[in-house]
Amino acid sequence: MTVQGSENSSRRGRRSPTMGDMPLNDMPWWRWRSNVRSALHMLSDPAFQHSVWLAGVEGYGDVTDAVYRLVEDTWLDSWSAEKYVGTIFRDSQEAALVDTAVLRVLRIMHQVGPDAPVSVYMENPGWPDAVRAARDAHMRLAVADGDDPEAPPRTLQVLQLMTRSA
Repeated sequence: MTVQGSENSSRRGRRSPTMGDMPLNDMPWWRWRSNVRSALHMLSDPAFQHSVWLAGVEGYGDVTDAVYRLVEDTWLDSWSAEKYVGTIFRDSQEAALVDTAVLRVLRIMHQVGPDAPVSVYMENPGWPDAVRAARDAHMRLAVADGDDPEAPPRTLQVLQLMTRSA
């Protein structure tokens, strides 16, 4: 289910900004979708993880921040993404891909501990599978939103501005 805003929408009476060509708020809970997408994007990109997380570059948080962004508001650590089809996720295929990514990432987080350095996550034998699952979900959501899935992840400040401004 996709909810489209109209010119006479009760939402602030104006059209929304966009993420790529897709309106940011075409999904009812688009802010949560934006946070999930941001987390999946960072978790799905090994080059980003090496050049930003391992290097300690400021502005992107760390792997634990990404995991919390993935599950914090959505409670995807407690129930299936299927619960959010039509609000955060467009269809059951998106939800299934997100569920797979969440389960793989959380399994590692529970093994290494939430405050483990990114290197410990990346050295875990299950990390490549978690990265692949996050990439599958990231690609599907980014394309559905009209974004370039190969663009580099945005900083947390940009994410905050995008979700606050619309």
